[in-house]
Amino acid sequence: MKGKGSINPKITLHMENEKTLIHDFDLNLICDYFGRLERQGPGSPESTIRALSFIDNFSNELNIADFACGTGGQTMTLAQNTKGTITGLDLSPDFIKKFNTNAAKLGLQNRVKGIVGSMDNLPFQNEEFDVIWSEGAIANIGFEKGLNYWKGFLKKDGYIAVTYESWFTDERPNEIEKFWVNAVPEIGTIGHNISIMQKAGYSFVAAFTLSEKCWTDTFFIPQKAIQKAFLEKNAGNKAAEAFVEYMKYEAELYSKYKQYYGYVFYIGKKI
Repeated sequence: MKGKGSINPKITLHMENEKTLIHDFDLNLICDYFGRLERQGPGSPESTIRALSFIDNFSNELNIADFACGTGGQTMTLAQNTKGTITGLDLSPDFIKKFNTNAAKLGLQNRVKGIVGSMDNLPFQNEEFDVIWSEGAIANIGFEKGLNYWKGFLKKDGYIAVTYESWFTDERPNEIEKFWVNAVPEIGTIGHNISIMQKAGYSFVAAFTLSEKCWTDTFFIPQKAIQKAFLEKNAGNKAAEAFVEYMKYEAELYSKYKQYYGYVFYIGKKI
């Protein structure tokens, strides 16, 4: 989330007042925009498979949950590289409809199912899952809160694997500091986040940084292809125009400050 240049005055004003967050925009508008993309956040099949490699019993028939699954970009990769069942959960009915359509297209519908629900009010049984997965979404509930709450739905020795925005350095330029502290108030360094995971009752298994391509090739570049159609559908909608400017700002910031932050995959094992 980046930038200067041709930023909408409303966006610029809000940035200066430290108010603009992606969550300030209408959820339907956000879902309309991101539903046009294969992935709703930075990531790649390669990073998903790499994270999966740290789970030592993934060859078994696991019961996996993917929280805030979106349309299932990473979920389908999980399904194609594991046995057992996967339940995807997302707030957006439109995302879940596309999720289940995608599963059917791949012939995975018998063991991959998407349901509508909130990751901070889960409809599951205690200790139901062998693995809990979530890419690019735990910040919405809070890293510490999410790890603690979700742990109750994991079996003993079950795994959690999440991607989370993280600082790579102890100090960074004010522009990017303000942006990310606004968006993710709890954002911390990798070492700090590992300690939170351990305090939440997990043994630390692994952490690795998502590559630059996970941001550019699978997140920012695909957005350029859908922005025109999104604006045409929402012609005259100032909020839609502001949202596109916001996403362009994010891309601009990443290009400018990527050495200071990124997504990190954190994998832990419930004690």
